[in-house]
Amino acid sequence: MQTRLADFIRDTPEGRDADAILRKCVHCGFCTATCPTYQLLGDELDGPRGRIYLIKQFLEGAPVTARTQTHLDRCLTCRACETTCPSGVRYGRLADIGRGLVEERVGRPLAERIRRRALLAVIPHRARFAPLLALGRLARPLLPGRLARRIPPREPAGRWPAPRHARRVLALGGCVQGAIAPGIDAAAARVLDRIGISYVPAPASGCCGAASRHLHAHETACAMMRRNIDAWWPEIEAGAEAVVPTASACAFEVKEYAELLRHDPAYAGKAERVSSLARDLSEIVAAEDLSDLVPAHPPARVAFHSPCTLQHGQKLRGVVEGILERAGFELTAVGDAHLCCGSAGTYSILQPELSRALLARKIDNLEAQGPEAIATANIGCLAHLATAASAPVRHWIQLLDPGGGV
Repeated sequence: MQTRLADFIRDTPEGRDADAILRKCVHCGFCTATCPTYQLLGDELDGPRGRIYLIKQFLEGAPVTARTQTHLDRCLTCRACETTCPSGVRYGRLADIGRGLVEERVGRPLAERIRRRALLAVIPHRARFAPLLALGRLARPLLPGRLARRIPPREPAGRWPAPRHARRVLALGGCVQGAIAPGIDAAAARVLDRIGISYVPAPASGCCGAASRHLHAHETACAMMRRNIDAWWPEIEAGAEAVVPTASACAFEVKEYAELLRHDPAYAGKAERVSSLARDLSEIVAAEDLSDLVPAHPPARVAFHSPCTLQHGQKLRGVVEGILERAGFELTAVGDAHLCCGSAGTYSILQPELSRALLARKIDNLEAQGPEAIATANIGCLAHLATAASAPVRHWIQLLDPGGGV
């Protein structure tokens, strides 16, 4: 694709990135076949190829309107198109650039601005989110069924083994996952302990930055990244072998720190080091002897939902499935497994109709063969699926933990 970027963007880091990405696109349209919103809406501008054209036109100086913003807002950033693209177009990076610049130039209605600011003020901050969740849980018995199902019930975390092994990996502390489902990280700590790895908390760490970045608060997100690097750094210097968030979205974001902070002279080197150590939990477990991880409960029929951040972002297709099969679980076939469930961070709040349509399709595919449980690898997907699923929804690591079976 030929480009003639406008002066306002041409010689900036974002402009150089966008230009390189645009020039890789060959207009083939393969991406539309795997785009969830294109499948729902059938509009070229609600697929990757159409959005690429919209971003290109804007970066070349064409007027940008609320219509452009709407089509970009509808994108889930699921990156299924990147998996499909034969030319290696980094659509996710281009979408981040385009949406950020459009956000600066196109206003939003007051109610929309307030809603987004509220999400920024709460979602990335566990200390603010947890009390609101607690209030929601108190009110849950009084709420209509559909609304009540959106509030996850309280679950105990259980024991977190003290660090005792020579091998140590680092957790992400302060994430809202700890308020919604504290049992996930604790189950990971117990499973890793059984295979000879200590899962070390980092209390000073917090949100990975993904939620803020996707809401276009780039500097806020970068500040969170720097805080996490500082929180992990003493343990990294002491020999910790990996940084291992249990949510696939967080693992993917930490792997991106090197790129996102590459222009920060104070943190670029440290960010590169942290990204090189970042691992999805499945990568750690899959590399180990799992003979001692046969669950205490009888293995069940499980439908696995692979989050977009796992299969498209991190390119780890089949890894969790392999772990579960090695542990004796029977995996059911899932149709359209490459498609997003509709959670996508704050997407389910900002685009509720599209999100619900994607959720309904996903639940139909996951439950088609009558699984006893649904497993996934990301807290957002887990909470979203649980609002509509008949079967219990668990993080896959909990299925390997004697205290957290089906």
